[in-house]
Amino acid sequence: MTTATTPLVDLFRVRFGEPQGDLLSVTVPARSEIAGNHTDHEGGDVIGGALDANVQAICAANGTSTVRVESVGYGGFEIDLADLAVLEAERETTASLARGMASELVATGRTPQGFDLIMQSSIPAGSGLSSSAAVELAFGRAMEALWEGDAIDPVTLAKMAQRTENNYFGKPCGLLDQLAEALGGLAHMSFADPETPATEKLALDFEEHGYALVLVNVGSDHSALTGEYAAVPGEMKAVAAAFGKERLCEVDPAAFDARVNELRRELGDRPVLRALHYWYENELVAKRWAALQAGDIEEFLALTRASGSSSAMYLQNVSVGGAPEQPAMVALGLAQRLLENDGAVRIHGGGFGGSIQAFVPLDRVDAFCTGMDGWFGQGASRHYRIVSEGAGYQWL
Repeated sequence: MTTATTPLVDLFRVRFGEPQGDLLSVTVPARSEIAGNHTDHEGGDVIGGALDANVQAICAANGTSTVRVESVGYGGFEIDLADLAVLEAERETTASLARGMASELVATGRTPQGFDLIMQSSIPAGSGLSSSAAVELAFGRAMEALWEGDAIDPVTLAKMAQRTENNYFGKPCGLLDQLAEALGGLAHMSFADPETPATEKLALDFEEHGYALVLVNVGSDHSALTGEYAAVPGEMKAVAAAFGKERLCEVDPAAFDARVNELRRELGDRPVLRALHYWYENELVAKRWAALQAGDIEEFLALTRASGSSSAMYLQNVSVGGAPEQPAMVALGLAQRLLENDGAVRIHGGGFGGSIQAFVPLDRVDAFCTGMDGWFGQGASRHYRIVSEGAGYQWL
């Protein structure tokens, strides 16, 4: 019987009582999309960074066929492991993530067994830092450890989590979020082969080059805009389908150029613009990775600014069309004023509110955060560091 004590372990005992066996601790970092805005689902390249904010969980087997989950500050739920089918009533809920990951782990040959789990998150919800992917991976690592079976590598686990979000939660995400959090560190990922994405990690600290990574929560709940998010890959794939392909990575840009007028008539202008963004942004990812490998932070920042412009003008995921509120666009403009053409700012993650990303000179971080917090609320700005460890667990 474990005698470990931490605040979360104490909360576990308050909620579920004394565990029947050893306790398991699971930690999954948040992620920042450093480069590659909506390129992953089209077979493009991405740079992701695992952050020093995370989902932490404590769990233990409970001797039943039921999984009981408590999320600190959000309440709890239960799922019956005898029923792992997609439930329409669970769409866009945390319960769907637990049920989906259970289905994925059972498919590896494991025998499902009930357990109790309490989790807490330091990832701002709905801000585009992939709290949902972190929760999926936390469930996956917990089930991997608690249910006897072979170890699961980061790429395989990430693909399980992506399928869960696609099929159970109902969000057509790519693999960036899950893979960045499963791998940890600063990682370049290529999704040309969706079954075997190529990955490469780089040990680089932005602060050693004089800049801090700051993300600003702009106060618009990204989690409530699943439809707007889904339209991005949907429209990109509609362009690919016009060429008999599934993803834009399979389309010859020259063939696209030759049919622009036809595509505008048949699909509209926005899908055409989003396809243009894909090719432009994908080239920028390669250039930014090369700049980081060379330690050329100024070139990286210049290319990051170009990426931000492409997202705003072509991808158009900074504001919701027709809505008078444009918090992310306002945040980008104000952040640029504070930086005075130094550093870089861009929309972050899926877009549509959520958060913006800024690379801020170290000697201006406090003033930048104070200024942004004054406009968007105390604590809206947060200074992050890249962490090397991805989704993992340990027995206590």
